[in-house]
Amino acid sequence: MTNFDHREINDIIHGRVRLTIMAALASHDEETDPPDTGVDFSHLKKLVKASDGNLSIHIRKLEDAGYLEVTKRFSANRPQTLCRLTDDGRKAFAVYLSHLESLLPPRA
Repeated sequence: MTNFDHREINDIIHGRVRLTIMAALASHDEETDPPDTGVDFSHLKKLVKASDGNLSIHIRKLEDAGYLEVTKRFSANRPQTLCRLTDDGRKAFAVYLSHLESLLPPRA
């Protein structure tokens, strides 16, 4: 039997902007990138279509939950903020997606 209990949905991920951030970062191919990289804040902002302030707030919430790792560094003498999913973030996102899929009727 499907669990339709709304309390089972991860509220941290479920917000529209946070869900989009998680999806964008999950699709980032870390296999081909060095481990100290991630998605640049400016690029993530374009992908998610959010303002600087709005994106920052949602990144902080995901970081506080342990789902994101944020690295700040300088590149060509300019500040750069990189975001990437943590292992816990990848697991939480997989569980979230699995739960949503369980709510759908079986495919024929």
